[in-house]
Amino acid sequence: MRYLAFPLFAALLSSTPALAALSPPERKMVASVDAHTEGDIALLGRMVDLNSGSRNFAGVKAMADLMRAELEPLGFTVSWTPMEQVTGRAGHLIAEHKGSGRGSHMLLIGHMDTVFEKDSPFQTMTRKGDIVTGPGVDDMKGGLVVMIAALRAMKDAGTLKAADIHIILSGDEESVGQPQHKARAAMIEQAKWADTAFEFEGLANEGGEEIGSIARRGSISWRLSASAKSGHSSGVFSDGAGFGANYELVRIVDAFRRELREPNLTYNLGLILGGVDVTATPTDTIAGSARGKPNIIAAQAIATGDIRALSNEQAERIMSRMRAIVAQHLAGTSAEIVFSEGYPAMPPTPGSRALLGKLNGVNADLGLPKMAELDPMKRGAGDIAFAAPYTDGLVGTGIAGAGSHAEGETASLSSMGRQAKRNAILFSRLAVAPRKAK
Repeated sequence: MRYLAFPLFAALLSSTPALAALSPPERKMVASVDAHTEGDIALLGRMVDLNSGSRNFAGVKAMADLMRAELEPLGFTVSWTPMEQVTGRAGHLIAEHKGSGRGSHMLLIGHMDTVFEKDSPFQTMTRKGDIVTGPGVDDMKGGLVVMIAALRAMKDAGTLKAADIHIILSGDEESVGQPQHKARAAMIEQAKWADTAFEFEGLANEGGEEIGSIARRGSISWRLSASAKSGHSSGVFSDGAGFGANYELVRIVDAFRRELREPNLTYNLGLILGGVDVTATPTDTIAGSARGKPNIIAAQAIATGDIRALSNEQAERIMSRMRAIVAQHLAGTSAEIVFSEGYPAMPPTPGSRALLGKLNGVNADLGLPKMAELDPMKRGAGDIAFAAPYTDGLVGTGIAGAGSHAEGETASLSSMGRQAKRNAILFSRLAVAPRKAK
């Protein structure tokens, strides 16, 4: 979910103090970000104008090549992992910077793909003052530019030398390859190495205030199928004819509505089809057709939806309750529910909350307001959740924007520089902070 409120940002920029609380290298980082502003905007334009829809494998690989060209001069060793024959997606970029080994091991997470495929009419970036519009400008090519700007500023100030940083950029965040355990194996391995993780998705805003994010709810899709014996409607509800597939499906989804509610949980019902027969794709149903008549008992019914939970334990508990509801069949019917692998949850932890505290220390020294903690109900699923079992992390270290996944997606250019400064200083401080035992 994205938020955007720009008037405050201009006021912040005009009222920022002399940054006296920053060290000399930190002031150099601020100056570096400012000096490269126009170049970074041009880089963003090149990225956005390069179509990298999840199924445009050549476009995703071209994005990886563009990122390689930015990262290698900064001292990163960059590799490309092709995944087309493994998961049916383009691949992932992995970059590694070896530092002193004494500070925090930092993992930077992002993705190079967008929801806009080659046939989308939304293909190029335009600019109007502080606002840019374009496919993926917020989700998350703006975040990739923030990442590059922060790392470049660290190099310019001499603080990158000590930093142990790994980067993994997936090519399939918007449409994860299958099997999922292979699609995210490299990310999980990187997370086991890391002490901290940062996901460069969009910065959250509420009421004109920038908000920190330390949690993401998971996302699991479900598909419910009901079946029954068809026949003349005059016999419906009788022992011989039963209730029909539509009544069985409605019984189930209404029980979901009444019985499953609890904090930090949502479960959507997205599609229903039912009738004498149903035509729909076997999995990932997003469309289909049903045929029936008012005087014929329905023989087939299908519903799809999703579950969004704050912890994997909560998701497992809800799936178990859903299975139990499904099993209580009406007479003459049967039903089953199938769940996708989905995205795991990233629950809030004391370590991630402490990491937000360190970021707020940076905000104070930059003369920026303290960031409150975003309600996790307002943040969707993301790749950092795969790292969450192994390391603490922050979400939303990228650009501030609005309208992601829709034509007309926008981002704030001033937030790009502000985020780069925050990240560069935070990463530099973590690079020399003693490591804690994992």
